[in-house]
Amino acid sequence: MKKWWFIGESAALAVLDQSLKSYVEQNIKPGEEKHLTERVVLRNVKNRGMCMNLLQENPKAVKICSVSAALALTAAQTVTLFRKGYFFRKKGFALLLAGAWSNTFDRWARDGVTDYIGVKSGSKRLSAITYNLADFFILAGNVILTLTALFPSGKRKNGKMRKNMVS
Repeated sequence: MKKWWFIGESAALAVLDQSLKSYVEQNIKPGEEKHLTERVVLRNVKNRGMCMNLLQENPKAVKICSVSAALALTAAQTVTLFRKGYFFRKKGFALLLAGAWSNTFDRWARDGVTDYIGVKSGSKRLSAITYNLADFFILAGNVILTLTALFPSGKRKNGKMRKNMVS
């Protein structure tokens, strides 16, 4: 039963990101910026490639890579969901999948990913980079999964470590 919470979390976060992308597309013109704070701005940027417009000249390859990665992550999450324990690993996959499927949906339905969060900094180059919530979900999921791999938890029983009860 608890496994459905992780699936629901992924779906809810992906829907949240899609809702924000729709809002930005309807209310902010490309090239326009709306300040949320002194440093955080909303923009409407279409990215037809991957991270930092990588492979933007080959959108078909980007779509195939995106759906392939999302399917592989879904398979890995499914295996993890049916194992006892592994809370943080399940949480990491839930975040990762929310971002992966949201951006994959954009690539197939909107012919590119809508990015909308910019952070002003002292560097023009860094200030020009625009993200979406899915990117932050992917980052957070990767951080959590990396930490679970680097620091597996376990309980000692008879002097032996029993791994992955929590991770």
